[in-house]
Amino acid sequence: MRIISGKYKNKKIEGFDIEGTRPTMDRIKESLFGMIQDHLENSICLDLFAGSGSLGIEAISNGASGCYFVDNSKEMAKILKRNLSTIENSILIENDFKKYLKICDLKFDIVFLDPPYKLNLINNAISSLIELDLLNENALLVCEVEEEKIKTNLEIFKEKKYGNKKIIIYKYKKEN
Repeated sequence: MRIISGKYKNKKIEGFDIEGTRPTMDRIKESLFGMIQDHLENSICLDLFAGSGSLGIEAISNGASGCYFVDNSKEMAKILKRNLSTIENSILIENDFKKYLKICDLKFDIVFLDPPYKLNLINNAISSLIELDLLNENALLVCEVEEEKIKTNLEIFKEKKYGNKKIIIYKYKKEN
């Protein structure tokens, strides 16, 4: 696996062959970043179920100011640390996503949500991000799902299906 464009183009990424990981294929990643390219410049990103860190690194490579990479797997954290060793403005957080969000004092512009499908974590993650006020106005939540089981009132910004996977990008607007 590799970074497909930008500053770190062609950088090799480890971790795509670890059990439990599901790397986003290059053609999907290229399409996904095409959908959000106008929102990347100077954004603060969160790769909440980071795995190898591919999505967050791609964001930094294409103009994001920085990215926080959260994963609770000790094995993935070791690999992620190696993947991030040459990436500027990347911060690794080895923690459960719920615990991290509760102590987080930042607001994000783009959040990548690609948790293990079978654990049904995406709804909990979206609810927590909103309830804990961790999203800037017009923040994008980039969700990769197998089946559309997301329960949210957020506006769908863009969506696209790729075989049995679907990318749904939500735009956050504060309720008055």
